[in-house]
Amino acid sequence: MSREVIARIDTQAIADNHALLQRSASGSRVLAVLKSDAYGHGLETAARALRRAEAFGVAAQIEAERLRAAGLEQPIVLFGGFDAPGDIAKLVQMNVRPALHHPAQIAMLEAQHDTGPLHVWFKIDSGMNRLGFPPDEVPDALARLRRLPNVSSEIVLMSHFAASDEPGSDSVARQVSAFRDATAGLGLPVSLANSCAVLDHPDTHDDWVRPGGALYGLTTKPGHAASDDGLRPAMRLSTRLIAVRDKPAGAAVGYGGTYICRDTLRVGVAAIGYGDGYPRHAPPGTPVLIDGVRCELIGRVSMDLVTIDLTPVPHAQVGDEVVLWGDGLAVEEIAAAAGTISYELTCGLTRRVRYENT
Repeated sequence: MSREVIARIDTQAIADNHALLQRSASGSRVLAVLKSDAYGHGLETAARALRRAEAFGVAAQIEAERLRAAGLEQPIVLFGGFDAPGDIAKLVQMNVRPALHHPAQIAMLEAQHDTGPLHVWFKIDSGMNRLGFPPDEVPDALARLRRLPNVSSEIVLMSHFAASDEPGSDSVARQVSAFRDATAGLGLPVSLANSCAVLDHPDTHDDWVRPGGALYGLTTKPGHAASDDGLRPAMRLSTRLIAVRDKPAGAAVGYGGTYICRDTLRVGVAAIGYGDGYPRHAPPGTPVLIDGVRCELIGRVSMDLVTIDLTPVPHAQVGDEVVLWGDGLAVEEIAAAAGTISYELTCGLTRRVRYENT
């Protein structure tokens, strides 16, 4: 096939990562986060690999609808909750549990009494200052919910950490303290831990943990690869060389001619670019693997192509595989070179990338 860019998804790696995280929080139930098409790994594929998870978490109602259409039966938590009263009956019917974060959502529930009992999660803003009820609003908001016959009494309290991936930060401790103070004596189930908190903050495990990126062998810890925590990368992104040429000293390579060959240089051209989701801001020197050997990008990343210094692999030829990230080349390294995080790279692959499951 012409111009074959492939993202291979290792479903066993996803299952193994789930098992490791479950062991790390052995006293907690696991809600597996599948938002943004399972961090770019394929929603339905990942959900089936995570069939041992007790619940799923998504960001959009359409993701929940896809899971139900695929036959997945676990409870689903909708992190942003609902936006309109017309959503509520559909959520009840699908056994989707909205995370309530604003008084407007409670008002919508108060105005509707003709739906069955809705299971809800209740989000408290413990310090991220994004979504959630401020601590001083928690008692009144919960009292309003508990008066509603169309809301189940099985309410789960949750919050989200702003900096659990920053070693040495006291942010998690401050948020936990704010959350515990706001919920003292309520006797309701609690969910605090995201991926990094599952691995690094056992005091946050509580009743439910919510790993996301870690399930796919990803991390956002600075200077860190997920493999450092024993996780396995679940995505391997590859393409092939479509041209190999020897360029003379002084030749300017790529748009803008920003790379000048100092000596005669064997240059490979690989069929991938920002049109496939590879980061345009990946600078010269960003690594790729050819035949297991690290080589470096030269010149700018263009829409469809990248250029590579083939000095470490003089035997390279047209048709050879080029690995952009995956086992042996951490996506975190590529993300750091491009000034972003691994989540953005895996979530950003485009429709012309072919997915294969192994």
